[in-house]
Amino acid sequence: QVPLVESGGGLVQAGGSLRLSCAASGRTFTSNAMGWFRQAPGKERDIVAAISWSGASTYYADSVKARFTISRDNAKNTVYLQMNSLKPEDTAVYYCAAFSTPYRSDYVAYWGQGTQVTVSS
Repeated sequence: QVPLVESGGGLVQAGGSLRLSCAASGRTFTSNAMGWFRQAPGKERDIVAAISWSGASTYYADSVKARFTISRDNAKNTVYLQMNSLKPEDTAVYYCAAFSTPYRSDYVAYWGQGTQVTVSS
């Protein structure tokens, strides 16, 4: 059973918006930091955004600052990534991740299966 399930990906024109959701299944992650990563074809998987266990602390990659917003609802065991002003270079498979720590670290305990985001120019 995959403990993290992403949804909300799709095809959007440049300048548009998408909201990704990541729902935990089978266990809770309320004590874990959560994050979103992305991987474009031929490139490494890079972190996009992260949020601490309580939601009080967030991190964004420079490339998405002021355009993307990460949030979480611990009551629903769900993490979100609101993506605005999308650019073609945002095209990638987006992965949800649960860190093994309450704050962002190098240790990812679980990965989702990924959801494709394609931004057309």
